[in-house]
Amino acid sequence: MQFRSAIFQLLLLHISLSTTSFWVFPVQANEPFALRISCGSRDDVRTPPTNTLWYRDFGYTGGRFANATRPSFVSPPLKTLRFFPLSDGPENCYDIENIPAGRYQIRVFFGLIADPNLASEPIFDLSVEGTQFASLKPGWSGVDEQSFAEAIVDITDTSASICFHGTGHGDPSILSIEVLQIDDNAYYLGKSWGNKVVLRPVKRLSSGTGKPAFDEDMNGTNWGGDRFWKPIKSFSTGDDQAISTENVIAETSVPPNFYAQALYQSAIVGTDREPGLSFQIDIDPNKNYSLWLHFAEIDPAVTKELQRVFDVLINGDVTFKEVDVIRMTGEQYTALVLNTTLSVSGKSLKITLNPSAGHAIISAIEVFEIITAEMTTSPDEVSALRTLKSMLGLPLRFGWNGDPCVPQQHPWSGVDCQFDSAHGKWVIDGLGLDYQGLRGFLPNEISKLQHLQSINLSENSIRGPIPVTLGDIAGLQVLDLSYNELNGTIPESLGALKNLQILNLNGNSLTGKVPANLGGRPLHRARFNFTGNDGLCGIPGLPACGPHLSVSAKIGIAFGSLFGLLFVLVFITCWWKRRQNILRAQKLAAAREAPYAKARTHFRDIQLGKQHRQLEASKNAHASESVPLS
Repeated sequence: MQFRSAIFQLLLLHISLSTTSFWVFPVQANEPFALRISCGSRDDVRTPPTNTLWYRDFGYTGGRFANATRPSFVSPPLKTLRFFPLSDGPENCYDIENIPAGRYQIRVFFGLIADPNLASEPIFDLSVEGTQFASLKPGWSGVDEQSFAEAIVDITDTSASICFHGTGHGDPSILSIEVLQIDDNAYYLGKSWGNKVVLRPVKRLSSGTGKPAFDEDMNGTNWGGDRFWKPIKSFSTGDDQAISTENVIAETSVPPNFYAQALYQSAIVGTDREPGLSFQIDIDPNKNYSLWLHFAEIDPAVTKELQRVFDVLINGDVTFKEVDVIRMTGEQYTALVLNTTLSVSGKSLKITLNPSAGHAIISAIEVFEIITAEMTTSPDEVSALRTLKSMLGLPLRFGWNGDPCVPQQHPWSGVDCQFDSAHGKWVIDGLGLDYQGLRGFLPNEISKLQHLQSINLSENSIRGPIPVTLGDIAGLQVLDLSYNELNGTIPESLGALKNLQILNLNGNSLTGKVPANLGGRPLHRARFNFTGNDGLCGIPGLPACGPHLSVSAKIGIAFGSLFGLLFVLVFITCWWKRRQNILRAQKLAAAREAPYAKARTHFRDIQLGKQHRQLEASKNAHASESVPLS
């Protein structure tokens, strides 16, 4: 009964991974989305031998351009790279927009800067969509498989964020990035895992061949991605052998994984001396792994069932019992894929094929680390932080790229996070940016950080008013804006913050009356500091306030006072001129009443009268002369 149960499970597994009538995956009708970026290149590039197109690097990220040195022949033959100095911040990302939602193979190739002064081997971490999936190890540039990092991930929106996290050991240097859409059901692990995982290839081995190859080299279907297969001719020299065939292999390039046929046209088999096969790889302990084992009966001497039967053991435990490739596929030259997931506590993974009939055989092996995908930060809060970054002129060294809270190994500097289990999102509960030389303004968008409990922006050069919207952050307990260049009044809305325990506004240029709700709060064990603001008034320790006037009222009074002053000046000027005229008239009248002035006036009148009489006599004489005689 146990034997029949095992066979039945294997048959179901084979059916689920092939195109039989029980479970048929839909065949993709169109070509998958594919984007390959030649980092640091200003032009599109095509590379041999497959004439692959690599797009120019424009508008995705920051960093610097440099010429590249390829660390491995596995790397694409590209001549440039982009690197990210520590001065640009510890987190830097390629943000790729406008891509279809779906499942993707993300691959990043690394390079070395072609400069003797900068050609050190950098060590850094990589993440995709907030989940860290790779960490470079010292000596990576001398190992072909370590010249790149790869992840299989689900993109649920229309963008992908691929980030590089500095660890203080050199500047991350990126040769190329590939974003390749694959079948939505590729490497499906079952309902218990869902889509909240990232798969990191630990090992991909192609048995029996002598050449490393990508799917593209083997004419694989694009919906399978472009996997790299490392060749292995033998697991144990002298105890096994490589075989191959040119026959067509059935059931290969089918949904959902679309393996290339060439993968099954070679294999490693046991010998009479050692019928079984065994392979061991080093892994990270205490993690979950997914194994995909590939078989095809390509030995012409094995033509029917029961000629080759073997158990598959993982770390000594039988995982697949009585595997008979011909019986499970129905014929020779037909692909069979077996998959299992398991937890491994040790540092190694040993795969053993133990035959009960004939010799063991295997075509290829894939081992993936299963990484639980990180929950990301609330989009509204990420947007608010980016606005804050811009408005405060945050120094470049802070970075603030990617997701503020994940990966958890690399949160943003100055940002405190907590997980909101009710909504399945990370949120921001603290900002600590004191003594950072900030010189901008506080934006109203800071109120979108609704989960903040503490804000410390002290000892900077932040200007402008305190945003009224700060009063909308109901849970705020600490607000320290001391020793900045803030001006204007203290918003009344701050008085509505019932949880506020520490409020430091000292050392600014604030004016006006301290809100009444804040004035009485220190009686309830809160600590408020308003000193060092010459214009504040209204609470003990500060000057008493006169009638409280709004800014507009103060402006009105100022204009009124100015108008009144001008009116007074005009009035005084007019009065003075009138007074001068009166005085001048009085002086003239007084002068006329003087004796000397009277004598001169009498004499002038006599003279004028005499001249008048003479003029009249002259006119009469002239008139009589001109009268004609009758």
